[in-house]
Amino acid sequence: MTVTDESRTADNGVNVEALLGAREVLKGAPEAAQFTWRATSTWTHGVHSTSSIENYFGLGQEQHHKTKTTFDIDHPEVFAAPDNGITPIEFLLVGLAGCLTAGVASVAQNRGIQLRSVEATVEGEHDIRGILGADPDVRNGFNDVKVTFHIDADASKQEIEALVAQSQKRSAVFDALTNPTNVTVEVA
Repeated sequence: MTVTDESRTADNGVNVEALLGAREVLKGAPEAAQFTWRATSTWTHGVHSTSSIENYFGLGQEQHHKTKTTFDIDHPEVFAAPDNGITPIEFLLVGLAGCLTAGVASVAQNRGIQLRSVEATVEGEHDIRGILGADPDVRNGFNDVKVTFHIDADASKQEIEALVAQSQKRSAVFDALTNPTNVTVEVA
């Protein structure tokens, strides 16, 4: 017996009706779907800085998060730094883990699959000779990134694999990391 999505109910805390409603509205108003996300970084000392997130543009106007969030960015002691926060490249791993995990929860809710636990471990293989300028043939960024999910849900292994695949398909961070993105750096 196969359980259909329509006969399942789940409460994973995701308002799928609102998401699906927004999707339908934005199909007819693509200009409202244009968002600009912002982060501001301020140098503190050495390689330590703080970055903050407070506002963004979306739905045709400026928007504000409920609270300003600040992150400390630094390097570990093995890099002769005070280790006041995580490294910038670790933030990429955090972003990927968060985006994929949110996607799993959303897709599960939409498919009526009750989640009990979701854990994503993201590992990035990085040869730091590139950023140190020790070898010009070594790239500065990750060589490989691996995401491993441990998911406990009222679903078969195949259904869980399908949740992860759909999350990956719709993940903004996965897309940004795996497809070329235009990045402009300028001095004002």
